[in-house]
Amino acid sequence: MTAMTTGSASRADANRRRILDVALAELLRDPDASMDQIARAAGVVRRTVYGHFPSREVLVGTLTDGAVEAVAAAHAEGREGVEDPAESLVRSTLAVWEIADRYRLLVALAQRSVTVQGIRERLTPVREACAEVLRRGLEQGVFASPLPAPALAYVHEQMLFALMEAVNDGLLGPAEAGRSAAVTVLTTAGVPTARATALVTKLSEAREARPAERTGSVDA
Repeated sequence: MTAMTTGSASRADANRRRILDVALAELLRDPDASMDQIARAAGVVRRTVYGHFPSREVLVGTLTDGAVEAVAAAHAEGREGVEDPAESLVRSTLAVWEIADRYRLLVALAQRSVTVQGIRERLTPVREACAEVLRRGLEQGVFASPLPAPALAYVHEQMLFALMEAVNDGLLGPAEAGRSAAVTVLTTAGVPTARATALVTKLSEAREARPAERTGSVDA
């Protein structure tokens, strides 16, 4: 590959990353933002945007893929090195919520463009990891549910989507949503409310005391 070709590819990659970053900001600000609006905000011509993303649906799908990758990374980070299933569930939920809250308006938008089934398929690895944590907790008696672990993982996933919609609709404050989500996930798994609340409070305060970190990226 010649230096000129390498330079062109580098500029194309930089343009693509910039378009993705600007598109995310614009769509979170205005879910109906057009490709023309995104091009103007990115400082490129409309043709450049379409050169990377043939349609608005493809652009939203790419952003959704990036968000899912960030969620998967956050979920893994929350579980890492944690043996207790309840603590693992709380840590992973809090970590995911930091990412999910950042992208919650995008998720609502993606449900129009990507379809709920498409999002569900993208989240399969996260759901399977969650089901494994739930399985261990059910076997150890930490959790109690009439549902098998894979079904309970589906319930938790849909519950988090519902909580994101509740925040979007102004029914739940963003500041309290992460802790509320973690407590709800634990109580749905059969953990008593008092214990769930105490554990979530302890772990969320410890998490908030750490230096601010960002997991993942929308780049794809």
